[in-house]
Amino acid sequence: QVDLVESGGGSVQPGGSLTLSCQASTYIFNLCMVWFRQAPGKKRDGIAALHSDARKTYADSVKGRFTITRDNDKGNVLYLQMTNLEPDDTATYYCAAERWGACLSRSARGMESWGRGTLVTVSP
Repeated sequence: QVDLVESGGGSVQPGGSLTLSCQASTYIFNLCMVWFRQAPGKKRDGIAALHSDARKTYADSVKGRFTITRDNDKGNVLYLQMTNLEPDDTATYYCAAERWGACLSRSARGMESWGRGTLVTVSP
């Protein structure tokens, strides 16, 4: 299991941008990483996944606006670059990790490690 800490959340106006970071306690090169989000009263959804082989998948709701990347120099930081933010993007964002390479479906099942989340609020 790996310790994960998210940061970078905050308040932004519609159309704005934010970049979230997820710092891991170990290198993440061999892990499958996913960003999830959960809005109040809604279930937690996987929105972006990064396989250890660099394959990526995105939920339709964020495709073309959000980008998941790994800092290959530091080796233990995952990012979520968010652009053209909308009020519906308001949620607590979590990063998660698993070792089995099965995360591209972005299902919460099977994720082994979770961060505590960072809140993103998009409003005028």
